[in-house]
Amino acid sequence: MHQLRHIDRHVGERIRSRRAELGMTQHDLATLLGISYQQVQKYETGANRVSAGRLYEMARQLGSPVGFFFEGLEGETARSVTELAHGGTNRTTIDLARNFGRLDNASIRGAISTLVRALADENAEDSEPVNGAGPNGDQVHSLAQAAE
Repeated sequence: MHQLRHIDRHVGERIRSRRAELGMTQHDLATLLGISYQQVQKYETGANRVSAGRLYEMARQLGSPVGFFFEGLEGETARSVTELAHGGTNRTTIDLARNFGRLDNASIRGAISTLVRALADENAEDSEPVNGAGPNGDQVHSLAQAAE
């Protein structure tokens, strides 16, 4: 029984990773399948098993072969979460990447990129900025004005 639960969790994780890779929410996939988002959530966690017919329909909606969901089961040495092209595995990161890609103005993209990099660097240091090295209010305002 333990092996079956392991397979259910693996298949669920592969469903989740493919859905996230496509930038879909659980609600989006649920709507395409005619089920509730809670049911998708249960499939993704392995709490509920996915029937063969449902798995076939998921594969069709997610644009992948059914075998994709079982890849990596034999001698599982690879990570269970496929690294996404934009590096994100959570909703906020995916939304940020998707919306950033929609910006047409290169100067706005550059200003946002600089701002996020400065905030990330400051966060990584986990301390107060030294000699104005972090984005203070004036620097953030200047970045916003540069984008205009």
